[in-house]
Amino acid sequence: MLQNQVGQALAKKAACNVSWDKHTLNFYSVDASSYAVRPSAVAYPKNERDIIKILKFASLHKVSVTPRGAGTGLVGSSLGNGIIVDMKHFNKIKVGRGFVQAGSGAFKGDIDKILKKHGRFLGPNPSIGPFCTIGGMVGTNASGSHSLKYGSTVDNLISVQVVTPKGNLVSLPQKRFLARKILKIANLETQKHFPRVSKNSCGYRVDKITKKSDVQKIIAGSEGTLGIITSAKLKTLPIPRQTVLIISSYKTLKEAAYDVPKILKLGPSAVEVIDYNIARHIRVSLPKGTKCLLFVEFDDSISRKRKKCTGLLSGKMVIHTTKEKQIARWWSHRNSALSHTLRNTSRNEMIFSSMEDATVPVHRLPLLLDLVEYLTSRYPIRVIVYGHAGNGNLHTRPILKKKDKHLMRKIALEFFSGVISIGGTITGEHGDGLARSEFVKMQYGNKTYGAFKKIKRLFDPDNILNPGKIVI
Repeated sequence: MLQNQVGQALAKKAACNVSWDKHTLNFYSVDASSYAVRPSAVAYPKNERDIIKILKFASLHKVSVTPRGAGTGLVGSSLGNGIIVDMKHFNKIKVGRGFVQAGSGAFKGDIDKILKKHGRFLGPNPSIGPFCTIGGMVGTNASGSHSLKYGSTVDNLISVQVVTPKGNLVSLPQKRFLARKILKIANLETQKHFPRVSKNSCGYRVDKITKKSDVQKIIAGSEGTLGIITSAKLKTLPIPRQTVLIISSYKTLKEAAYDVPKILKLGPSAVEVIDYNIARHIRVSLPKGTKCLLFVEFDDSISRKRKKCTGLLSGKMVIHTTKEKQIARWWSHRNSALSHTLRNTSRNEMIFSSMEDATVPVHRLPLLLDLVEYLTSRYPIRVIVYGHAGNGNLHTRPILKKKDKHLMRKIALEFFSGVISIGGTITGEHGDGLARSEFVKMQYGNKTYGAFKKIKRLFDPDNILNPGKIVI
């Protein structure tokens, strides 16, 4: 079927609204990444029956289907040239004892407001928090600053409901037949090739599956390639009674990195870093020679931990506070790091996104910074650095003066080789998408990549769902 025929043909079969006008297709051709892919049509299902009809149509006519939440992803995961399925109508939220059940189109900001009334919160807290959806969070295995203590989405996912490409509504881990097949693929031989890091959104997370009650975790980080998520059940936690935030300044990023393993022994809820490119936008007086700021937060035993932490930090104290509004204001500065990065980029420059999410074992953070420094000396780039130091997950944003795809790929290859050689992963929380899927095999090798292909064939044998992502 020709691309310009898809919308009209789908509209005759689907019970939901379908759009294929120029304005709509242009809008859905982009997301928060730097990529652009023009779809053939956009569908707005209101229930599982609508999704089943869309997928059966797509399978019959060999048209790709890409689910989409808020479009806040940074690697082009929600872009495709076939049918985009906007999940905005799947926005129901139900709070239970120790969990929240939410539709894939439910916004995290809405969930946070409801949970707050119950004295609860979600552990994963991406910086785009209020504006991302549950489906997107599960699809990319979202994390955020407090995943250090509370885990990524994969660690909090109790169950998930998806529609498979064959039009079957499946609940995991309840579907025993499917669970057995997933377990067979997710064996120890496959798992041993995974990097020993606290965050990872590269490939399918078979390493998190050791028993049948874990099989729902295969959907976390799957980027809509295995099934269309309709709802997810996630663990919730009691809101801490009090927190303390300690911010210290350093003359180099590496000095801050050396302090991180010592801080982790105290059990912080978050350890974050921003370099001077970002810190200079904060309207406060910083110590002379500041090149980066380290944020350390504790939300239990705060008196004891604050005292120990301030005694071991080698940087200069900027602030330590337990005042809720003050803490929120400082975290808003940290969460604005990406927008501040864009403010540091001129019209004649561009940020390329493939190498922005590496994660390494925490004690090897200095080696990751050495790698970044080496690349800036070798190539005509400058790099802005911020991120989740406590997880060894740094967002390194390389800036080029002009677009050069050959050079960008060359730098990315060299960077990823270095990251893998020090035991890291090429993406900690943003996923593979259009930016990194071609490098997934490089990360894991033939055997594990072969297992990923088996997982893909198990769910999507005709490669209908979001093709070109994760396995290509």
